[in-house]
Formats: sequence, C-alpha cells, structure tokens
Amino acid sequence: MKKLVLLLLLVCTCATLSWAQSGKRITVTGSVIDGDDKSPVGQATVQLLSLPDSTMVVGNVTNNNGVFFIAARPGKYVLKISFVGYLTQEKSLQLTAGKPSVNIGTITLPTDAIMLGEAVIVAEAPQVTISEDTIGYNASAYRTPEGAMLEELVKKLPGAEIDEDGNIKMNGKEIKKLMVDGKEFFGGDVKTGLKNLPVDMVEKLKTYDKKSDLARITGIDDGEEETVLDLTVKKGMNQGWFGNVDLGAGTEDRYTGRAMINRFYDKTQVSIIGSANNVNDQGFSGGGPRWRRNNGLNATKMLGANFATETEKLELGGSMRYNYRDADVVTVGSSQRFLQSGDSYSNSNKANSNKETGFKADFRMEWRPDSMTNIIFRPNVSYDKTRGASVAESGTFNEDPYQYVVNPNDYLNFDNIGSDDPLRDTRINATNEHNLSKSNSLSANATLQLNRKLNNEGRNITFRGSFGYGDDDSDQYAQSETRYYQIKNYLGGDSIEHRNQYITMPTKNYNYAAQFTYSEPIARATFLQFSYRFQYKNSKSDKSTYDLGYPWDINDGLPENYETAYVDSLSKDAEYKYFNHDISLGL
Repeated sequence: MKKLVLLLLLVCTCATLSWAQSGKRITVTGSVIDGDDKSPVGQATVQLLSLPDSTMVVGNVTNNNGVFFIAARPGKYVLKISFVGYLTQEKSLQLTAGKPSVNIGTITLPTDAIMLGEAVIVAEAPQVTISEDTIGYNASAYRTPEGAMLEELVKKLPGAEIDEDGNIKMNGKEIKKLMVDGKEFFGGDVKTGLKNLPVDMVEKLKTYDKKSDLARITGIDDGEEETVLDLTVKKGMNQGWFGNVDLGAGTEDRYTGRAMINRFYDKTQVSIIGSANNVNDQGFSGGGPRWRRNNGLNATKMLGANFATETEKLELGGSMRYNYRDADVVTVGSSQRFLQSGDSYSNSNKANSNKETGFKADFRMEWRPDSMTNIIFRPNVSYDKTRGASVAESGTFNEDPYQYVVNPNDYLNFDNIGSDDPLRDTRINATNEHNLSKSNSLSANATLQLNRKLNNEGRNITFRGSFGYGDDDSDQYAQSETRYYQIKNYLGGDSIEHRNQYITMPTKNYNYAAQFTYSEPIARATFLQFSYRFQYKNSKSDKSTYDLGYPWDINDGLPENYETAYVDSLSKDAEYKYFNHDISLGL
C-alpha cells in the first residue's frame, strides 16, 4: 500500500512539473536594422503568429536601439517584422520548454523603394500600432460608408470577426466589454455599442485584457481578466453635443428609424439612444436584415440612456434600457417520404406570434475616500415579460393529395372539412393544435468590494460580497385534437384523441457569497496571498400539470375547478441547496 501511494505521488509530481514547464513563457529577443545604412529601426512592429492558422499570439515594438523583447509559451510560430517604408520579413520559430530564452540575432529590413516614393506624396495613418499587450487601430485608416455604425468599422479591422448575433472576436479572443474613453458604455454591452455608436465619433480603437477589480486595485494578478474594446472619441466631440438620426419608410407600412444624442464634457458622458423598425432589422449597420434568425415579420423597439462621470475621489456610471419585440411567423409545408411499403405524404400550416418586453438597469460606483481605501459597488436589475401563441394544422396521406385538390393545405383545419371531404379516402391522420405560453422574470444582483491598503508595498486586505435574486413565473396552455381515420372507435367512427393541458412552473432562487482576501509582500514583485470564500445557492421550483380532459377556449382562461384535474405523475416540486467553502493560499 505504501509503495502504491508513493507511486501515485511521484506520477502527480511529474505531471505537475510537466504542466508547469509547458505553461512557462519563453523570452524571444533580437534586433532590427536598416538594410541600407545598418542603423537601428525603432518602433518597428514585431508579431508572433501561431501555426497553422497565423493568429497573432503576442506583439511588441522595437525600442530606439532597434531591440525587441516578447514572451510566449512553447510551440511553432512565425516571427513577423514590419515597418512603413520597408519590406516585411518573416522567420519560422520553434520554442521549446528546454530553452527559457531565445536570441534570434539581427534581422535586416530591406527598404521598399515604391513605398518610400508614395510616402513622399501621400501621408497615411498607420492602421495598427502595438504597445505591450494593447493593440491600437486608427479609425481614419479604414474606409466606411457615410453614416455607418461601429459594426461596419470593426468588420474591417485585421483579425476581427463578428457573428450574426453581434459577438466580436479580435485575434481569436472574444470581446467581453465595450468602453468609450475608458468608461463602460451601457454596462459594457458590446451589441448595443455596435448598433448605435456612429463611426464618425471614433478616432481610435484599442483592445487589451482588462484586469478584474481586485487585481487592478491590489496590483496582484488573480488570473481573472476580460478582453475589452475601448474607443477614443475625437477631440472635437468630447466637449459638447453631438448625435445622429436615421429615418426610412416604404410600402406596406414598413418603417425604420434610429436616433442618438450625446453630451460629453470634461470627464462626464451622457448618451440617449432609441430605435424602432418593422423590417426585420436587428439594428446592425451594413449587410441588411438578419434573415437567418429573424424570419417572418419582426418589429423591434428600443430606448436607452447611459451616463458616466468621475471626480478625483468618485466614479459613477450606469444605464437603463427598454426593449420590445413582436414577431409573427407563418410556415406552410408539404413533403413526401419514400417508403418500401408505399409513399407517405404530409402537409402542414403553422402560425407563431411572440411578444417580448424587457427592462434592464445597471449602476457602478467606485469611491476612494483616501489614498489607501477603495470601495466598488455594482448593482443591476432586469425584468422580462414574454407571450407566445401558436396554431398548427397537419395531415398525413397515403396518396398524393394534389391529385384531388389544388391546395391540400386548405383542408387541414377540421372546421373547413365537411361531409363531402375530397381527401377522405386518402387520409391517415390529422392534428389541430393551439398553444399559449406566458412568462414573467425578475432578477436582481449586487456586488460590493472593499479594499484597504495597509502599506505602499502591497499589503492589502479585501472583502467582496455578492447577492442575487430571481423570480420566474411561467404558464403553458396546450390543446390538441388528433383524428385517426383508419382506426375506428367502438361506434364505428374515427378514433379521436384529445389533449388539453395546463402547466404552471413558478421558480425562485437566490444566492449570496462572501470572500476575504489578504496579501503580504515577501520580496520584490512577490506576494503571499490568502483567500477564503463562502457561497450559498438556493433554488426552488414547483411544476404543476393539469390534464383537463375536455376542450375549452384557450383565450378565455382556465375553466372553473381546474385544480381537480391535477396530475401528480406529470408534476414535480423540487428544492436545491448548494454550499461551498473555498480556501486558497498562493504565492
């Protein structure tokens, strides 16, 4: 038994050492010189691209002596050196854990005569600049349509990707927050910024990894960071009023409109935005409607306000948003299945109507009562209300119904089928359904962080607390009638199956957490950090199902005494509790 324990300890130790070696960064150094006079080339861009996808991993610029330093984990890379007026140079590079530092020597940049000739006549802003972990982009270096929104500019940035939902990836990293002059815009909501910020207000963009509130205050990296996109407003616009209005109208009562007004002065920002349309446009600029997700007829409305301000000791910011969406979708289907026993034919009609209303508000406060104390408070609240209704009709046939009628979909509703049904002899079954769902959801969350520096060398004590509450209430009504034309009941008529259900499921949950952290400096840039965190979660749901057994008008609400139709086997009452204690000691 002792040998087995020793063997397991040895294996775990080796695995830990192997992981530590593979995760260690390797320093790459070198110098860049001019191909003609051999002088150092300062501020040249140095990029390390991963293989095989050539994604940029890390970048930097050379100093005034032409020397550069970058660090990366073991792997295969391409080192790319570029500067305006010179031909770009690339060099294959393989970093291994056995060599903690690699000096690639001197790289010569040949001059580009054509580039230099053009540079004498035309001055262009550099598209990309790199400084340590920050990548900057000059907005003027990218051409966008007049009146375009931010999305149109971001799509043109090197290494940028935007999916159909408005999520951004820059060099493989997802952008978690959007900021304006270092301040969160609508709580950092990326999609709101893409839809409503005009390109004309942007001078520069930069991406970087923003550290957590705890790491930013204490100066000790806790590994929690998020990639942000930070916009710099043009100097002429950061002092005064500016805005934009877009309006459009068409036939069939189609309309679209968007407006934004801003007031920037000193270190204060105030923005009000609004939009409305019924042309299936989510609000993104360029590319037109997003048909893949928003098929059918969609009407959306949005109104929001955002503010941010700061003084020497206090920073405040917050936003409020109202959203409304009304979607109507009608689907008509016809299909044929090829079977060995004989082909089967199906036709269907379906109409969906969905309405969603939502409100969100968030607030942020950072207070520095003195040079040693920092307090951050972040509350937010949201409310959502939805209502969805659908009507569906379907039928299955053993012969092609188009042989007997022009449009079989006109003969799927039972109310439209008379005694002289032309499809009677070819019917297998038919179903009519009516569904209705309603939901209300309320959530509130808050976090509080208090930090006290005990000295200027890095001794800190921090308390973090959080609380969350959620209250969801959903109701579902379902009615359906299915007729089996080739299965007879005891009276010799068609076999009919009814389904009339009402399901209600209220859910409540809450959680809270408290964390205490103490950090002690023990050497230069070296800290010992102790942390204890307690978390509790509680979730309770009560699903009740009622099988009413007979038809009723779904729009008139529930019939009297519906409680007597309670179905225990289809109902569930559950409560979950979660406790967690987390103690850590780190160097």
